[in-house]
Amino acid sequence: MATSTTGQPPPPEEKSQHTGSVDAVERTGAAKPRSGTAALARRVHFLAGLAVAPFLVIMCLTGLANAFTPQIVNTVHGQELFADTGTGSPRPASDQVAAAAAAHPEGIVKAVIPPPEPDRTTRVVLSVPGLPDIDEFSEEDLTVYVNPYTDHVQGELTTVKDRPPAQVWLRNAHGNLHLGPPGRLYSEFATSWVPLIVLGGLVLWLGRRRSRGLLTSSRRSTSEHARLRGLHGWLGLCLSLGLSALAVTGFSQSNFVGDRVDQLLTTLDSGEPSLESEKVAAPPGAARIDIDRVLETAGADGLRGELTITAPSEPGEVFTVEETGEGWPVQSDSIAVHPYTGQVTERLAFDDYPLLAKLNVLGVRAHDGTLFGIPNQIVVSLVALGTLVLIVLAYRMWWSRRPRGASWPPAPPPIWRAHPKTALLALVTAAVILVWVLPVVGTTLIGFLVTDMVINAVKRRRRPRT
Repeated sequence: MATSTTGQPPPPEEKSQHTGSVDAVERTGAAKPRSGTAALARRVHFLAGLAVAPFLVIMCLTGLANAFTPQIVNTVHGQELFADTGTGSPRPASDQVAAAAAAHPEGIVKAVIPPPEPDRTTRVVLSVPGLPDIDEFSEEDLTVYVNPYTDHVQGELTTVKDRPPAQVWLRNAHGNLHLGPPGRLYSEFATSWVPLIVLGGLVLWLGRRRSRGLLTSSRRSTSEHARLRGLHGWLGLCLSLGLSALAVTGFSQSNFVGDRVDQLLTTLDSGEPSLESEKVAAPPGAARIDIDRVLETAGADGLRGELTITAPSEPGEVFTVEETGEGWPVQSDSIAVHPYTGQVTERLAFDDYPLLAKLNVLGVRAHDGTLFGIPNQIVVSLVALGTLVLIVLAYRMWWSRRPRGASWPPAPPPIWRAHPKTALLALVTAAVILVWVLPVVGTTLIGFLVTDMVINAVKRRRRPRT
């Protein structure tokens, strides 16, 4: 037991004051001096996380629903999508197309998607004028759903790239909150900042592990703030890879960054290739082949699974057949079929894709939860739910730092004056580069730097001189 100079134990007040000072340190965030990198990481991680978190919450909630799009669509549009299999053998595809065309003689057949499974209907996509606008980014079609066993039209829906209304709604809710082009900024703002916030958190976590040791506990580990910080750190570490992967794979589907990704792939000659068949001359007296002949050619060439047959829109154009199933293994082969002879005029296999194009396709499907089916959906859901918990912990940890009697917790102290001018110049240069690479991040980062410096300059001017 410690004693005072008089040989007596210290009064209780001294012990309570000492304990109170430790608690105050935890609440206010005062700690031993940090390195320049750690201080910068802490301030950016805190302020950027505070600004991005509300948008990230929306992305997680809409992403959860979007991950289970197949199940939701099957439930909402089951009448159109599913067929009764107890009515005999499937009839010729050309008869089914004729039934859809007869129901809408004003339409022009654009594509035909035979049922990939026995209990599914045939989808006949028609170009019909005057359809309702359900998507601001793509053209609407009318898809007619035909029972392959009876040629009975079971229903029709306004679709976008063969996506039924429920899927279009979920996709737009996740991508732009149904606000059109301005709404896409919200998702790009959130996803673009996520990797930087994760990086800042990793810098802080590694700094603490180095200073204390991986398994070393702190004297203040019993405080609420320390417990929240430890749980937030470990959960963030576990989610860092999955959260960053979801953000990066969403880049190609965003507005500004998506353009940069396309430019990069084009520059590297790694863009997703497509069939480029030229028009063919019609042999004298030849008639255009029907859908059944096209399907026979595709089957003989090895195409399997869900197939999308695109019909010629002008004389001399070819049929194209593409594997459009989204599961694993990836089947994205496509062929061009001569409209009069039924011969394959061009073939493009997924193996012919450049490596970066393959990775882009895999990333987008994994992001949407369709690459590995249910396991993929579960992983995406766990990352989304874990991120929601991570955000709640972050806000609770921030609020626990509020000093007694204060209305708001303090922010991490400004670090701009402590950094040399060369470091600040490098930071500004990096922000300018980010304006092109990640426009939303670069622009908001410059705005953050300017605003932060102005606010701190005003505070210094108002501070009374001693």
